[in-house]
Amino acid sequence: MRRTEAARELGGFVREHRTDGGRRLRLAGILLVTGVVGLAFGVPVTIASIGTTDGAPQLAGLLLGVGLAGLGLGIWRLTQALRTREQCFDVHERGLTHRVAGTATLIPWADIERIGSASAGDGRPLAEARGMGFGYAIELRDGRKIRVDTFTEDPRELAGTIHRAVSLGEFPRGRGRRP
Repeated sequence: MRRTEAARELGGFVREHRTDGGRRLRLAGILLVTGVVGLAFGVPVTIASIGTTDGAPQLAGLLLGVGLAGLGLGIWRLTQALRTREQCFDVHERGLTHRVAGTATLIPWADIERIGSASAGDGRPLAEARGMGFGYAIELRDGRKIRVDTFTEDPRELAGTIHRAVSLGEFPRGRGRRP
């Protein structure tokens, strides 16, 4: 569905919030490479440390742990990147358009139950770069949830807009002609 068709049903266009799928893919790649390197060094060190009690078993455990964690997180981010490729949230006067991989779902404000509890942000170093900063779920009345995280452009503004429209009845004002 093109944006102009959605605009007719949901009123004037206000703004869009794109999700940075490229950044998500780069992070997946970094995690996968870290996992492969950790396992590439961890497996030989583990084999070499069989029968010893010096520091080799601890090093082997560390390398295997980094490798397995990197692979697991990399696969998770890769799956997430592929599942939400080209994701974008278009805000309109009477609702949202959630676009993913060429398909668009119209979500009128009345179909949104609420914004789920938001994570205030992870205070650890590089949390935003890892996508572990601010995040929340848009909870729909039919039970579905749409996750929004730091890979989405200005997620706090999107959350505020949804909250004001759904909970306070303060709808955003679009630009252009009204249908």
